[in-house]
Amino acid sequence: MSELIEEFSDDPRVRVRREGPPDPAGRCVLYWMQRAQRALDNPALETAVRAANLLELPLAVCFFLLDRHPNANLRHYTFMLEGLTETKDRLERRRIGFVMRSSGVNPVGALTRLCSQARPAIVVTDENPLRASERWRMAVAQRLSVPMLSVDADVIVPCGLLMREQYAARTIRPRIQPLLDRFLRPIGNQAPRVPWRNHPKLDSIAPAAPLLSELSIDRSVAAASFRGGTTQAVGALQRFVTGALRGYAMRRNHPEEEGTSRLSPHLHFGQIGPHTVALAALASEAPRHDREAFMEELIVRRELAINFVKYNPDYDRLRSCEPWALHTLEEHHRDVRRYRYRVEQLEGGETHDPLWNAAQRQMVKSGWMHGYLRMYWAKKILEWAPSAGQAYERAVYLNDRYELDGRDPNGYAGIAWAIGGKHDRAWGPERPVYGKIRYMSYESTSRKFDSAAYIKRWLK
Repeated sequence: MSELIEEFSDDPRVRVRREGPPDPAGRCVLYWMQRAQRALDNPALETAVRAANLLELPLAVCFFLLDRHPNANLRHYTFMLEGLTETKDRLERRRIGFVMRSSGVNPVGALTRLCSQARPAIVVTDENPLRASERWRMAVAQRLSVPMLSVDADVIVPCGLLMREQYAARTIRPRIQPLLDRFLRPIGNQAPRVPWRNHPKLDSIAPAAPLLSELSIDRSVAAASFRGGTTQAVGALQRFVTGALRGYAMRRNHPEEEGTSRLSPHLHFGQIGPHTVALAALASEAPRHDREAFMEELIVRRELAINFVKYNPDYDRLRSCEPWALHTLEEHHRDVRRYRYRVEQLEGGETHDPLWNAAQRQMVKSGWMHGYLRMYWAKKILEWAPSAGQAYERAVYLNDRYELDGRDPNGYAGIAWAIGGKHDRAWGPERPVYGKIRYMSYESTSRKFDSAAYIKRWLK
């Protein structure tokens, strides 16, 4: 049975967290679902199915719902539970078990207790580059008495093949592109050979809306207009590839139009995977330059952000940025700020800048902000904050609180780019406050799209 682990160790997406042979007395294979919250095209789930079939055991998926989260609120929990409700149904239709339990603020103890009840032969989980999730995986691996595998299910090209933090898109692109033929392939959705039968000791809570009233979560941010779930994600993808993908290269920076996929909340919660999205885009009838522009964002830019968070432990702090940027910001630390706003004013969209206010209010009301305006939004926080470090903290706080895709590598990389020049270069001439950090003005930004229509929509 030790050959099973050796077989998976050849897959670059798979990391052996705890070695050893599967437990010969094991009753199942257990997949600890974290970030990849889907039953469709999920490399971690398919690894678990494959292991279960090789061992001729049933497969169960477990998910641990934190009773509270320091950076999540009702908006995030509502969207996530909508997705998990559908994932449970999809898993059960595939004859896979689903067990969800509440776990306080840390799932490690809850998973350990579940393993003592379920007696898995092997545990599989999915990767998440955020530091808390990595600590949990390390702690679980130390406590288990059976092998544990983690699978990189959120990217096309496995992060481990890049080995270190990449400096910019121009350095990661030539490393990713030669590997796409190998990894950009259909994931497949295998059928388990042994169906799961409910275990009387494996009590589970239902991932349904009434559960929200029992959780100790922040309820001050209302649920967003986006609906969660794989069906919603696939529907949005189909509308995009048959509609807005044609013309994407030109319209993607027009926030007043429906020119983007709006899949980022679903990608963040793993309700749809990048393979599904990329293959649908490639198969579309959109012009080649539109498909290439979208693939650049979905693969190169998105995986650059994940690479940043995975290999830079300070990803949510200003010190994650490059020395040249930290130096220029320090040189301009004492520059006069024409405007200064408190966090509460920023939160309410109460600045002198109508475009910034509209972007902030779009985020607060809808849970989403157009990517082009996210850059402008963060740069103005730098301009109006007492220091670059405080600007970074404020941008992270507002992004994580209101965006459905907050607490995500894309968000952290975007803030690092806008405020700290991450993945960018020094720009001249130097400006007050910004120094050599790339500058965006209200006038230049507003001229690139129908800003009046956008402002009118969100400030009415």
